[in-house]
Amino acid sequence: MKRTIVIISGLLLIIFGSALTTGNGHAQRAADSLRALYERPVQEWPRPDIDTGIVWKELAAILPDTMLPRLLEQPDVNLGKMLFFDPRLSGSNQISCSSCHDPDMAWTDGRTVSLGHDHLQGTRNTPSLLNIGVAHKEFFWDGRSASLEDQAINPIATHHEMNMEPPLLAEKLGKIAGYRKLFKLAYGTENITMDHIVQALAAFEATIKSRTSRFDQFVMGNHKRLTDEEIQGLHLFRTKARCMNCHNGQYFTDDQYHNIGLTYYKRKYEDLGRYNVTKDPADVGRFRTPSLRDVMLTRPWMHNGLFDNIEGVINIYNSGMQMLKPRPGQENDSLFPRTDPLMKELKLTPAEKKALVAFLNAITGVPYKMRRPELPQ
Repeated sequence: MKRTIVIISGLLLIIFGSALTTGNGHAQRAADSLRALYERPVQEWPRPDIDTGIVWKELAAILPDTMLPRLLEQPDVNLGKMLFFDPRLSGSNQISCSSCHDPDMAWTDGRTVSLGHDHLQGTRNTPSLLNIGVAHKEFFWDGRSASLEDQAINPIATHHEMNMEPPLLAEKLGKIAGYRKLFKLAYGTENITMDHIVQALAAFEATIKSRTSRFDQFVMGNHKRLTDEEIQGLHLFRTKARCMNCHNGQYFTDDQYHNIGLTYYKRKYEDLGRYNVTKDPADVGRFRTPSLRDVMLTRPWMHNGLFDNIEGVINIYNSGMQMLKPRPGQENDSLFPRTDPLMKELKLTPAEKKALVAFLNAITGVPYKMRRPELPQ
């Protein structure tokens, strides 16, 4: 009897092992086929699943920035760097641009929302400055600034940020001999103006860029840089997960505005987004699509910083972010937010979610460490 049981057990192990091997073999063949597709030149990749009418660009690599050391030596860029790290640009002499855009934290601050003058909290998450000069045409979550210069002056003047009256800043810096010399080198005059201050800040911010990631190295031909799971994540990003409808091109953003269902209309975290700028009811709840470059370094995520877990972020997209129904009395409210029709239920499996996270890690490069400069005296 015992011999019979042992024989039967052995047969079951052989059958189960054979099935497992067959299953693993099938999975590996699928992974090999997917790898073969994506080891081709980018122009030969499978076409992504893009909705009709969407203007998009194929994903692309960024090359190593060999010019950065020389750029940082240019007089206007060097001046902008000094200004960026100098707390004397604030009314309290305690807050610099780098207080919220810390290079050690991927040029953000790691907070849910920004913290500024008198420890006053802002209402939105601090966006990273990575690629700010090349990935976007308008700035801030709601696009209220149309230039890097305007973007630079905004936080300087805002009470709960740097709380500095712009007309007084030029006079304040003009009393610092070291700055007079730097402005002379950059602009040919020791006469410091607000225009030159924001021009220098913009010149420096334009140099803040992502470094190449493993994804970039893969695209450039080093095909060992992505694992099978990361390639699966890349494929899902372009197809079933629908990410490329908004996150496309070299910097993984369409630089457009979308309502993904986080307006919290008439609730605690209400933010009407782009509407506050345009006053167009169609813009209620719309926010600019952030670049996903180095996304794993820029937590917490979303315009309100409420999500600190990347799996949670994927889960909310997986749900389709169905539009909330109007409450009684809101049926005819022109400002009731409408979720973007691009938001659809994805039905991703746990393994597919895991593969997407793996890919997001692959598009995250090693952060550039910038030393804080010795400030002018």
